[in-house]
Amino acid sequence: MSITQTDLTRINTFIFDVDGVLTDGLLYCFADGEQVRAFNIKDGFAIKHAIQQGYRVAIITGKNEPGVRKRLEQLSIEDIFMGVEEKVETYENYVYMQGIHPATVAYMGDDMPDFEVMQRCGLRACPADAADDIKEISTFISTRKGGRGAVRELIEKIMKAQDTW
Repeated sequence: MSITQTDLTRINTFIFDVDGVLTDGLLYCFADGEQVRAFNIKDGFAIKHAIQQGYRVAIITGKNEPGVRKRLEQLSIEDIFMGVEEKVETYENYVYMQGIHPATVAYMGDDMPDFEVMQRCGLRACPADAADDIKEISTFISTRKGGRGAVRELIEKIMKAQDTW
């Protein structure tokens, strides 16, 4: 599939997975049980900029780590759904409760837990190193890997198409 100008100009909401999208998918485990991930500062800048320009940004992720939540809150993300087992149910409830038309949503995921949600949004995006099944249904495949600027690339591309970057 290919991305069109219409796909880019109608987007007003970004929804992201965390592991493999906002991070590189690596999980560092310490002896005390703490699990640490690395976030890309350029992705963070793009998220904050999008929010400042009036875009809605949400997170739907299967993990529930306090450090991840803290980072997301530092980026001014208000709609954070963590520990989600059924992402599609959370997604559908979110768009319904917020009055968001699914065609205006860009969702970036990287693996099978994102598959169903991606089939219900306007722009299906993934990092360069996403699972093959996710790449097959994506309308936008970043040139960058998860946690390495894929989120920045997507946000910048959409905002530039709308003259909001």
